[in-house]
Amino acid sequence: MEGCPFVHHGSEERESIVVTDIVIPSHGSSTSVPEASHVKQERPQLLAVGVIIWLGSEFMFFSGLFAAFFTIRAHATVWPPPGTKLDTYQALIFTFILLASSPTMQLGVWAQERGERAKARAWIIISFLLGAAFVANQAYEWKTLPFRPSTNAYGSLFYIMSGLHGLHVILGLVAMIFLLIRLAGPKGDPGETPVFQAVSYYWHFVDIVWIALFSCLFLLS
Repeated sequence: MEGCPFVHHGSEERESIVVTDIVIPSHGSSTSVPEASHVKQERPQLLAVGVIIWLGSEFMFFSGLFAAFFTIRAHATVWPPPGTKLDTYQALIFTFILLASSPTMQLGVWAQERGERAKARAWIIISFLLGAAFVANQAYEWKTLPFRPSTNAYGSLFYIMSGLHGLHVILGLVAMIFLLIRLAGPKGDPGETPVFQAVSYYWHFVDIVWIALFSCLFLLS
């Protein structure tokens, strides 16, 4: 039947299938068929992503405090009000102490990633001591300041902004204690490095926020 593609006549040539590029190794030959390689895609750790999102919300929170500060400052005739004397030089010294804890914290994270647990422990202890010194100075500062939160608007802003930041520093110190506990063992677990990285992100954020707070509360006053 002509025109029907499903009917083949005996006189027609048979179709041939040519298979190429097939390597059949002989006995004892080292030639082998390569296996399909899987491309491993690196994905960010969920803990790190969660911490970054949380730090973004913290950034918005402190942004609201800065907005309130500059709004009240813009409507004040005298800023800061009389009687709000601050020890700027002492605060500057402890600002450098807090900022010094940021590179020491990062050195501890890098040492942990290399498996150098003793060095990581030493750097984190140094970071903890620097942060604790900053908190101790802030407590002394609060005790000796000549004004209180109820004195004026500047006093309210000073105690709220510095107090919330001090609370964040204390939380960071607590996190460092947990890192030291994890470093107590001779070997770490697979999920240890993301935890160290997450704490370092948080600590760097705390240091950066304090630079802005110090500029507003001490330098711009």
